[in-house]
Amino acid sequence: MVISPQQLRSRLEELPDPELPWVTLADLGILREIRLENNRATVEVTPTWSGCPAMDAIRESIRSVLEQAGFGPQQIEITTTLSPAWTTDDITAAGRLKLNRAGIAPPRTPAEDPSGSFCCPRCQFSEVGHLSEFGPTPCKALMVCRNCHEPFERFKEL
Repeated sequence: MVISPQQLRSRLEELPDPELPWVTLADLGILREIRLENNRATVEVTPTWSGCPAMDAIRESIRSVLEQAGFGPQQIEITTTLSPAWTTDDITAAGRLKLNRAGIAPPRTPAEDPSGSFCCPRCQFSEVGHLSEFGPTPCKALMVCRNCHEPFERFKEL
């Protein structure tokens, strides 16, 4: 099968994150580089944190896309790079919107809000309380809205 670099990139960019399936690997900004050279596919990814347990699942989903595109095991290289480190600034605007729609407050950037504050993703109320610095994954904290009283997760800024 012959596949163009653009077609391959498009397929890989649509892969859902295993822990947050409503956002893609591209939305999170962890797909760093996709290269096709000499009938060989190389994909470079950066985990959201160095001990991310989802990396095995991410590599397997990338491998599956590459195999479906016609690459054999010897033609596939999936590398993990830790430099430059991933930060929440790597999350795309589309990814931030998808997180918010899923009920997870996305991390704020200084350009969006210099104070670093955020709103409840359900009712958009700006007064929220901190329940726990540790959520279901290390990159999230548990919060509660002081208006609708619903608990929600907040993606930590890194």
